Amino acid sequence: MTERRQMDDFAIKQAEFITSVGMSGDYPPPAPCGVEIAMVGKSNVGKSSLINSLCNNYKLARVSGSPGKTRLINFFCINRQLYLVDLPGYGFAKAPKTEKEAWGRLMERYLASGRLTHIFLLLDIRHAPTAEDKQMFEWILYYGVPFTLVATKSDKLSRAHRQQSANAAAKLLGAPPSALPYSSENAQGREELQKRIGAILEDQLRLRESNNFAI
Repeated sequence: MTERRQMDDFAIKQAEFITSVGMSGDYPPPAPCGVEIAMVGKSNVGKSSLINSLCNNYKLARVSGSPGKTRLINFFCINRQLYLVDLPGYGFAKAPKTEKEAWGRLMERYLASGRLTHIFLLLDIRHAPTAEDKQMFEWILYYGVPFTLVATKSDKLSRAHRQQSANAAAKLLGAPPSALPYSSENAQGREELQKRIGAILEDQLRLRESNNFAI
């Protein structure tokens, strides 16, 4: 029970890069708590920047100046408990067809692996979801992965319009109209997103307790 109570005050205090995995690579062993949370979104939506901001370590995830450069699945261990996973971005128009197909195979393999506890789908708060965003959301629903919508680059809008625009993007996606605004520039949303991770951990601990009791 002590470990579960600590989840109420969850904060990221330690983060380290573990490995990168391609189509033919082996995934790392499961995280100690069995929790694996992935970040996914279109190219240049700010996945790596969000991970760096969330972990308060701006050298943790490599941020590329060119969209579509992330080709691998990158695993980071948080608090020596769980994995945050940076997935390759999608929707980069200049990518050749063969590369887009390889991305699809890489993503489907990972989504079907059964490893994922939760997925954060990132949307640009300034724009309506793209066709690729909607396809990604359909994949998430198809594979039955619990999700949270995060609206990035919220600092580009006035404070009064951030939540409204985030929720509108979620509604246009076809999801329940609720998304968390986040800014990697000023860390708006960091506390809320860390609490969400803490809640996911707590749910996993509760499930483990229930399974152990059943046995």
